[in-house]
Amino acid sequence: MKLHNTLSKATEEFVPIGSPVKMYSCGPTVYAPAHIGNLSSYIYADLLRRILASAGYEVKHVMNLTDVDDKTIRDSLTQFPDVEPMEALKKLTARHEQGFMDDMAAVGNDVGAVEFVRATDAMADIQELITKLLETSMAYKADDGIYFDIAKYRESRKYGQLSKIELPERVQARINNDEYDKESAQDFALWKATKPDEPSWGFPGQMPGRPGWHIECSAMSVKALGQPFDIHTGGIDLIFPHHENEIAQSTADGQPEKLANYFVHNGHMLVDSKKMAKSANNFYTLADIEQKGFSPLDFRMLVLQSHYQSSSNFTWENLESAHNRLKNWKNVAELRHQLSSGAANSPQGATVASLLSQALEALQNNLDTPGVLVYLDKAFDIASATESSGLIETLIKFIDDNLGLELADTTPDITDDIKEMIQLRATARAGGDYAKSDEIRDALLEQGVELNDAPNGTIWNRK
Repeated sequence: MKLHNTLSKATEEFVPIGSPVKMYSCGPTVYAPAHIGNLSSYIYADLLRRILASAGYEVKHVMNLTDVDDKTIRDSLTQFPDVEPMEALKKLTARHEQGFMDDMAAVGNDVGAVEFVRATDAMADIQELITKLLETSMAYKADDGIYFDIAKYRESRKYGQLSKIELPERVQARINNDEYDKESAQDFALWKATKPDEPSWGFPGQMPGRPGWHIECSAMSVKALGQPFDIHTGGIDLIFPHHENEIAQSTADGQPEKLANYFVHNGHMLVDSKKMAKSANNFYTLADIEQKGFSPLDFRMLVLQSHYQSSSNFTWENLESAHNRLKNWKNVAELRHQLSSGAANSPQGATVASLLSQALEALQNNLDTPGVLVYLDKAFDIASATESSGLIETLIKFIDDNLGLELADTTPDITDDIKEMIQLRATARAGGDYAKSDEIRDALLEQGVELNDAPNGTIWNRK
């Protein structure tokens, strides 16, 4: 199996440290609904876990939930001004954590295969790491908190190994914000001193306050997976400063030289070829997609139509295209309820098996999903012309296991009542009662079932 490693800027053969494969994904900051760019990153992470499993690896997949940072505190104080700050933070983050879990399941991600860890549950581990950095002089105290000393770190390690940024000879500035875009290294906050009306945690021997964003992921990933672990995933926007700072904190004096062996980053999701932003009125969530009549799995198909390393482009036209592709696949999937249960060992079955083998090879070659979809389109064309439900079921299982599109669950058999109506219509047609036949067709259409009269019989599909 091959993966593109941001550390080396090369596509490499994946060599695990041991078993299970240990994989950490930067999860959401639970202060608002996840936007579609966030969700695309989590879909790619779910895809990677699935393909590792298909390659025969056992996988331990951990994802963090950032439930304390600048944004969660800001919005909790705004939305719950009359509630004690700690309780306000819990109310806000609990609501959006549940919304995130619902969205994850809706887009086909296997939530049960992920171990979720909250920053607020890792406070002792965070403080332990900060204490270690203070003791080795890799961190220092200031009036407003505790900061990581990049200059000290550079005496024994290279800062910028992931982002490849070039540093000035001396770094003097420091920054208290959790997130910053400017690609110049600054000493960053590990611990922020308590401010009025903000939630706060005690820190034995240090000032009370709360952690910075970067230190949270370092503590949570290493606590859950050890160090180094195999794979760290996230969006390309996290390379700097977030992942760069994670590496620095976790590899400072006295710690292992690596945080993770492979960093796998997905590209941006653009909207109409532009960066997504609320100010540009092109900021979408899953709810916005559903309000337009599309399903969350239509969105998953749209994500899979782009290679994870590339920037994908969300447009309503592209989503319509993804919907049509998935609908075509579902139409074939529904044929399994209307065909004989013959085995898939026909010449067509051998061709489909070959296509699935090529598709799996493409997936294991750096997750080439666009190439995979081409193979699968060909396989569906062949399967639709067969008279074997077994061949179609083989195809469905491959797709659900590897791509998470939930074809089996979204294409159940019709009810006995609907089957009886279809038989009554066939009887009416055979007797020349076309008025009755049309009446039953229209009634079925109202129930979401379309009929197609073919030479060899009537085929139904959900509308």
